[in-house]
Amino acid sequence: MAYFERVRDVVSGPFSPDVIQQRMAAGWQMLSIEWRRELPDSEAPPEGAFGEDIPFGLRISMDCKRLEVDEAENKVLLVMMDLLAQDFSYSAIVSDLNEKGYRTRAGKPWSRVAVFNMMPRLIEVGPRIFNSQEWEQRRLRIARRTAPEP
Repeated sequence: MAYFERVRDVVSGPFSPDVIQQRMAAGWQMLSIEWRRELPDSEAPPEGAFGEDIPFGLRISMDCKRLEVDEAENKVLLVMMDLLAQDFSYSAIVSDLNEKGYRTRAGKPWSRVAVFNMMPRLIEVGPRIFNSQEWEQRRLRIARRTAPEP
């Protein structure tokens, strides 16, 4: 099995073809070139153009200047985190979300793949969720349910 090393060069000044020749001489293969330009004032970006997806659980504020918490999506993240903390399987999480009527941002039912794809976002929002008052209440409810009876 072949192993590959990857390097990304960030160009901060005028580009020189010598860089390409030096890399190729060292055994590197060029995989891509990314271009960027500043739009002139006369060229507006296409309608709906946005470079990245807005993270799940957030939305653009009414003044369009910042992102704010989307309560409905945030609730889904909280339910997912709660079920993961209780060691539910992806299938069980999917069933629970769909039974409660939660849908993806696209309005579709949740699937195992969609829940799995939310893992990086859950890791990202985890500290905020774990420090919330609602999570503390959930944690106490879980602890009471799992505590052995005297």
